[in-house]
Amino acid sequence: MLDINLLRTNPELVKENIRKKFQDEKLVMVDEVVEMDKEYRAAIQQADTLRNQIKVASKQIGMLMGKGQKEEAEKAKEQVAVYKADLEGLAAKEDELQAEIRKRMLVIPNIIDPSVPIGKDDSQNVEIERFGEPVVPDFEIPYHVDIMERLHGIDLDSARKTSGNGFYYLMGDIARLHSAILSYGRDFMIDRGFTYCIPPYMIHGDVVTGVMSFAEMENMMYKIEGEDLYLIGTSEHSMIGKFIDTILDESQLPQTLTSYSPCFRKEVGAHGIEERGVYRIHQFEKQEMIVVCKPEDSPMWFNRLWQNTVDFFRTLDIPVRNPELYEVADLGVIWEDTVAARLGEVVSPEDFNNIVPVVERALKTPSSAIAAFREESVACWGQSGEAIAQWTVDTLARMDAEHAAEAAAPKTK
Repeated sequence: MLDINLLRTNPELVKENIRKKFQDEKLVMVDEVVEMDKEYRAAIQQADTLRNQIKVASKQIGMLMGKGQKEEAEKAKEQVAVYKADLEGLAAKEDELQAEIRKRMLVIPNIIDPSVPIGKDDSQNVEIERFGEPVVPDFEIPYHVDIMERLHGIDLDSARKTSGNGFYYLMGDIARLHSAILSYGRDFMIDRGFTYCIPPYMIHGDVVTGVMSFAEMENMMYKIEGEDLYLIGTSEHSMIGKFIDTILDESQLPQTLTSYSPCFRKEVGAHGIEERGVYRIHQFEKQEMIVVCKPEDSPMWFNRLWQNTVDFFRTLDIPVRNPELYEVADLGVIWEDTVAARLGEVVSPEDFNNIVPVVERALKTPSSAIAAFREESVACWGQSGEAIAQWTVDTLARMDAEHAAEAAAPKTK
């Protein structure tokens, strides 16, 4: 979350950053925060004034009572009661404004590093560096699931029976290989001086909102029924949460940690979840690198983490590419009624082949938006737009059926 002082002193910088991230719908939030912050600080000043008036009046009451001026003392008590009532109202106003400010600050994006180029889509990404060369065999490479099945290393059918789509059983040597890679990743990072950590796999809601937006949380994370607990989507969530409400002395920095955890994700509307394979799955395991450092050391640590990644893969003789990634429009968000207009602004007709997976990733569209979406799609892309709209409607119907089936299935805590 940004320091609110930046919005107080340079709101235009924050707005320009929002435009660079193609999130123009958030521009109004900057002005709202600035205005509410003024109200909040004014309320604090008024409250401080009232507290001082109460203090002065209370002393006056004691003096009046000591002089036997009971009538004047009673009037002063009545005035103190008015002050206290006003103070209670201001306290409620402060709490309300603070909550509204925080709600907006949590979704106003962080400032993009000046080195990040801005582009219309990821087709502008270019490879700027390569480590190693990929081996190109003189035969067709089988699909990864075919290889695993030939080795009796994966059982998707049984997983579908027990858990549904997006799960699998790893078996035999493939399961051993999976564990070996994780162990190697753990020891690789320990050898780089990182402290190994196994974090909690469930975290409270306030920790979740500290690391992602509510929309991302709803799309990604599984909630434990009846509990203020969520299954983590990555160990980053609980590892960053480890430092919540914590002030570290400079002598304690940097904190270099490597964490293992299983990860659980809904992948709502995720493209490819119906396909064979182990992409976009609901459960997997990861080894993470986490560094808590001084802000001015962030670029150095970023580069060191990147180098760790390159070195890890190269020790396995896996080639690595370093692309220059453009900041592009984030269409993988929950759509609102303005979905069609936003698509029309950021997607060109030539990008039709790319829009289908983008649409599916974003799918959690209110039904009220479908008609407007179809109309706008046709206006933008003609017959292609009609195809996009129809495909979206069909996919929504399929997802609704799947969600209904999941809701009807027995639930476990």
